[in-house]
Amino acid sequence: MHIPDGILPLSVTGAGYGATAFTTWFSIRKIRQKEDPRRDVPKASLLTAAFFVASWIHIPMPPTSVHLVLNGLLGALLGYYAFPAILIGLFFQAVMFGHGGLTTLGVNAMIMGLPAIVAHYIFRLRKRGGESQRKTGVFGFLSGALAMGISVAMFVVILLTNLPAEINVISERAAIYALAIAHVPLIFIEGAIAALITVFLRRVRPGILDGV
Repeated sequence: MHIPDGILPLSVTGAGYGATAFTTWFSIRKIRQKEDPRRDVPKASLLTAAFFVASWIHIPMPPTSVHLVLNGLLGALLGYYAFPAILIGLFFQAVMFGHGGLTTLGVNAMIMGLPAIVAHYIFRLRKRGGESQRKTGVFGFLSGALAMGISVAMFVVILLTNLPAEINVISERAAIYALAIAHVPLIFIEGAIAALITVFLRRVRPGILDGV
């Protein structure tokens, strides 16, 4: 679900970098307001690596294949750390594996990072009325699934509204819709993964969920 170089116009890629710069600044500002901003750095580093490696795990979804993203899980476990973590992961994916591109890095960061912040707020809802294992699982699933769903929607809208005039628009639209449909099962898979991991952490290391 990475947008590669050469597809989007300069105005869109520039706007993506501008939005990413602002969101990164805002995320770091929120992190610095914590009592101990460095406390979650090891957890953020570990999950950045997980996000990076997730792009290797491809799931066949005819007529194409999709890969895990885990942005909802990062949002649930990291809060505002998730956006810079995803930005770093996307940079190394682009440089080392050619997933996405450097000109579209800002746009891709918004597509995957902004829903992670939304997932953070969704996961926090588990605390209303008292936290329980069941609520942790439910809101873990919602954070993973909705973050993935929002990312797919942003991906589709950005591509459909910026198709180059010189290509076959009808065939490209069909390909984009097919790719979007292929990601629908992944929405539920991402939700299930987030639910399982958050419930497991609540059982064995509940302190990891403190502050998120």
